[in-house]
Amino acid sequence: MEDLKQTLISYSSTDLEQRKNWYSPAAEAYNKVRPRYPKELIHQVVEVAQLSANSKILEVGCGPATATVGFAHLGYSMTCIEPNPDFFRLAQQNCQSYPNVEIQNTSFEEWALVEHEFDVVLAASSFHWISPEVGYPKAAKALQESGYLILLWNKELQPSYEVYQSLSEVYQIYAPSLNRYEDRETQEQILSGLGKIAIDSGQFKDLISGQVISEVTYNVDEYLMLLNTYSPYLKLDSQSKDALFTGLRHRIEHDFGGNLQLSYISAFHIAKKSGLTQSPPF
Repeated sequence: MEDLKQTLISYSSTDLEQRKNWYSPAAEAYNKVRPRYPKELIHQVVEVAQLSANSKILEVGCGPATATVGFAHLGYSMTCIEPNPDFFRLAQQNCQSYPNVEIQNTSFEEWALVEHEFDVVLAASSFHWISPEVGYPKAAKALQESGYLILLWNKELQPSYEVYQSLSEVYQIYAPSLNRYEDRETQEQILSGLGKIAIDSGQFKDLISGQVISEVTYNVDEYLMLLNTYSPYLKLDSQSKDALFTGLRHRIEHDFGGNLQLSYISAFHIAKKSGLTQSPPF
């Protein structure tokens, strides 16, 4: 749990301007190859949060609308906040057919708070970029008294352990710091910790969690593009990354026919506003 908290602090304590532009080098790839949230998961969320046709959603850090379209398609009124200019542009494109969606190019920290306005505050793999001291109180203030915080997560796509062992040999040569594997139990522990942090904020209560496991196939180009959207790879120097990706490409084409079977956990945490919004004004 402490390791998780330190990891989250490393994200949220990064300079705001750097956070705004962090994904810009990989924005198009992110939009193309990051998995969407399964319809089954979204329908579970709608049921648990008791969303109605009139529900108003504030989405924090919508990215290129990875989760947005799943809710917009159901007709909800959505105000979406996205600080990254490239994601903002892509989100506008992806939501062109949804007049019920408004997208604002700003950070949640800088967003002009509208109190008690929304039935739901939604964040899909984004809330860890915001300091808990800011994010949870501000989300609570934006919610009506009966409102819900909904946190969605798509954990990193993983090959089977046997495939990982083969790819690990390449990592050991070119980027040993990235040679790590998260089994399902580890990923579920991380997800559980993320839910606990939301409750520990004191702003939310009655946590309900759920998950859906998906299986997908990526060809080698899609897989390398996917890796390049994850933060550890974005931080890797270009020479090391080129060498690593060349090695991975050869191994995947030679040993696995150019395709990888991958699985990932999509999860939700839903919590009610506690009513205890003892926090600084925004």
